[in-house]
Amino acid sequence: MAKNENRQFVGLKCSRCGKLIRPTSKNKKNTPDKLEMKKYCPNCRQATIFKETKLGK
Repeated sequence: MAKNENRQFVGLKCSRCGKLIRPTSKNKKNTPDKLEMKKYCPNCRQATIFKETKLGK
């Protein structure tokens, strides 16, 4: 099976409470900038902006 080296796993961190959730992947060739998405945070109990962080492994 071919390995796609453009795919990179990142985590999304809530900008309000700082909780790291929602591990996801992005194509670093198409989106070189950091991701920012509006998602629901179960800790804050509302939709907030999530910013990209590195996954700690």
